[in-house]
Amino acid sequence: MDVRVVAVVVALVIIVAVAGFLWMRRRRTERLRREFGPEYGEAVSHAKSRGRAESELERRRERVEKLHIVPLEPAEADRLSARWTLVQSHFVEEPDQSMKEADELIREVMQLRGYPVADFEQRAADLSVDHPTVVSRYRTAREITQRGERGEATTEDLRNALLNYRELFNDLLETRTKARKRAS
Repeated sequence: MDVRVVAVVVALVIIVAVAGFLWMRRRRTERLRREFGPEYGEAVSHAKSRGRAESELERRRERVEKLHIVPLEPAEADRLSARWTLVQSHFVEEPDQSMKEADELIREVMQLRGYPVADFEQRAADLSVDHPTVVSRYRTAREITQRGERGEATTEDLRNALLNYRELFNDLLETRTKARKRAS
């Protein structure tokens, strides 16, 4: 075989391999953007590298897939909804206390659903897999709650935090179809 023919074949193989690699990376990026929504951009910003962010998002998904996330029973969801109504009603008189109650109720719902709840950052990372559109609101609510504990948040800030908590709370309660879809 002529050396030029071998060189052309090797070059073609390399070109095809590189093109395949780039195509796979592009598909991975598109899939993760679609799957994680706004959380994808947050992860890239935090990791300062698309590759590291994508690896982290895949690790999150793999971790959550190993958990036994279950939907709430209707009676349990009703009980928790009634508690949420109480949390909201406490806001008028005790906004700081209401924030603590909201955060505790979110943790309780997460635990009942099967999410580990020990560390906030891990909770947020786990939630980003199944609830990517509201996890940023959870982070914001948590940050405002902590500012409120230090006396650095206005009542309006706390009201916004309560609205953010409510979005996540509602999303956690309304996931029967998501849980079934992931299980299949």
